[in-house]
Amino acid sequence: MTEPKLASMLRPAGGGIFVVSTGVAALRSFQQRLYGVHTPEEVEQAWLSSLTETQRKICVLGVPSDTGAGFRRGANHAPMAIRKNWMNREHSTYLSPSVVDLGDVFCVPHYLSEDMLSEKQRSATQAVMYGGSQSTKEWPVTPLGLTEKILQQLYACERLEDAAKPLVIGGDHSVGWPAFLAAFRQWELTWGERLGVLHFDAHTDLLSTRLGVKYCFATWAYHANELLARSGRLFQIGIRISSKTKRHWESTLNVRQMWSEEARTISAREAAQQVIDQFERTGVTRLYVSNDIDGTDPKWAPATGTPEPDGLEPDWVSEVTRRVAEHFPLVGADLVEVAPLLT
Repeated sequence: MTEPKLASMLRPAGGGIFVVSTGVAALRSFQQRLYGVHTPEEVEQAWLSSLTETQRKICVLGVPSDTGAGFRRGANHAPMAIRKNWMNREHSTYLSPSVVDLGDVFCVPHYLSEDMLSEKQRSATQAVMYGGSQSTKEWPVTPLGLTEKILQQLYACERLEDAAKPLVIGGDHSVGWPAFLAAFRQWELTWGERLGVLHFDAHTDLLSTRLGVKYCFATWAYHANELLARSGRLFQIGIRISSKTKRHWESTLNVRQMWSEEARTISAREAAQQVIDQFERTGVTRLYVSNDIDGTDPKWAPATGTPEPDGLEPDWVSEVTRRVAEHFPLVGADLVEVAPLLT
């Protein structure tokens, strides 16, 4: 993670949102506290130093983008808000030696994915972000493109046991696509493991496109399931808002679902066992977890763009995740759709 271009694609934690005046004081105060320094120059140096050791670490990556968000906005403020919460928690492991905070993907607020941009527009932004040299011509400039590239570099190591474990904090659920894609390319295509996806959400996110857009918060799970060849290795829990029935999704896409109505009637142990049994039947060896906070009931998680009633309890979600991860080692995860400005 010492490669110069990676530092160009990232910013110190909290710095992925472009600010000029409003928000600058709050950002600097947060960064000084996080890095334990007093000036912007010291923040930069402390952050760069933290990027040198990522192997075998839990690596936090903030993607403060809500360009692809749904009904209400605010998820771009989640990475900094989540970090503040971790810092304030007693016995938090966030600042422990086992965790490295990579900082934030630098998000141009108008962009989502590379395929939305003309070459002229991409070149114009590359010139601002990277200086416009010929060597940067292929570098990404969008939140999804940058996330994929950064995680691709993070995963790159020769030995499986040295791999980092990234936790991507969004941002809206669009970022689940590059986060899973990078994990799939390394763990499944390069190392030959079989990934299973445990997905908590109020919505299926199984559209192939939305309003003509291929990669966004409503489509990422569809494309992840396509990568998995519709092999029954996507297990969704907490669904309660859908234009189609559970039978439709399971029969047409060969996903497995536990809708919220069912989940709320059984214990976390029972739910986890259903996931474990399904993953064992399909040959899963490693686990990826995607947690959309709107899968959790608004009583516990009101700060989200699309709060839906009759959701899951946070302790239940945590226990299911822990039990499944005890059987299938975790390779990566994302936490998305927190919108702190809504509280």
